[in-house]
Amino acid sequence: MPVRGSWALILIAAWGVSGFLAFGQIDPDKRQLVHLGYNASFKGHAPIAGYAFYFLNRPDFYRDDLTLRMAIAPVYFDSELGVSHALGPNTDLGFGLAGGGFAESYNEVRGGKFIPKESFEGHGGGGSVSLYHRFNPQQRIPLFAIARGGVHYATYTDWDETASRFDLPDDRTSANFRLGLRLGGKEPVLFPSVAMELAVWAESLNRGNSGRYGFNHDRKVNASTELFYAFAYLAYTFERGDNASISMTAGDSVNPDRFSAYRLGGVLPLVAEYPLVLPGYYFQEISARRFVLFNGRYALALDARKQWQLTAMAATAVVSYLPGLEQPGHWHSGVGGGIGYESETGTWKAGLNYGYGIDARRSGDRGAHVISLVLQIDLENYLHKRRSKPFWWDFQTW
Repeated sequence: MPVRGSWALILIAAWGVSGFLAFGQIDPDKRQLVHLGYNASFKGHAPIAGYAFYFLNRPDFYRDDLTLRMAIAPVYFDSELGVSHALGPNTDLGFGLAGGGFAESYNEVRGGKFIPKESFEGHGGGGSVSLYHRFNPQQRIPLFAIARGGVHYATYTDWDETASRFDLPDDRTSANFRLGLRLGGKEPVLFPSVAMELAVWAESLNRGNSGRYGFNHDRKVNASTELFYAFAYLAYTFERGDNASISMTAGDSVNPDRFSAYRLGGVLPLVAEYPLVLPGYYFQEISARRFVLFNGRYALALDARKQWQLTAMAATAVVSYLPGLEQPGHWHSGVGGGIGYESETGTWKAGLNYGYGIDARRSGDRGAHVISLVLQIDLENYLHKRRSKPFWWDFQTW
């Protein structure tokens, strides 16, 4: 659930060994997607935030009971080989491997201010084993129990602006465990047309090498952290082409630190399995040990072909801060809007949005501005539906 930062592109590092696939179970559909996303802040000095990756999901990989899932970025990859019916007709196994650069990087944001001198790069990787059991194989909406265990290694290095007397955390290996129940699911696509999900999760993060770091070792890496969180989501597309979605995410924690806190902020819809979106805020600006977040989005179709959309979004959260990263007030809200476009064949879609952080702190005042750009290219759709026409044909629909 918690996600990390980077001052280069985030490059899907946020998923780590927890896995990218939002289903949390073996995906039965063929997919080839290219995703791009970027947030740019116009008030204050912000850490750069974005993602760029290729996502592949291939059922019947060499055998009809194997499914390969991969998310590949320039410096990071996340993968899982799923084995259907490995432990019975309704129980599957998954073997995951992930790693690369910047996955463990950390940006210090305190009181609405990004502090490069206390930020640093982190790299790492690991492996995991997952069990997926479906309770209701005869029902249309699946109910899955998920259990995952994994080992993860992280190493830390200075970046150009890290203070010379800022001691980095020690390299460490951790054993992580995750249990959950998920009803329904949300596809790994940009703004699903129809989706429903209810999920509850518990995670245990166990570090083999804890200790202190920072100026005079004023910060602590806890040996063990427990996370508990829930997610509810509903998306629907009306007959006239309008699309609406609402969600609620809530989390609590025991013994959290900077590496395991819930971090809210930004408008990057595919940067994590459960992105904690707050329009107008820096990416991962708010560090919380406990929170409740509400999100809503409405896209109004503007033309008869339902290709152009005018979008509006809003979010509000109540948080209990991680000690050392508190600020006045416990409510944070943001609003935004923009324009979206989808090609006639659905091969690609894009969105350009503006967000205003109502309660974001900037230089002693409240209010912040962020522009976000997102793009999805569906290569599987192109290969199956547009073989007779070149890729640039979709762009001619403009």
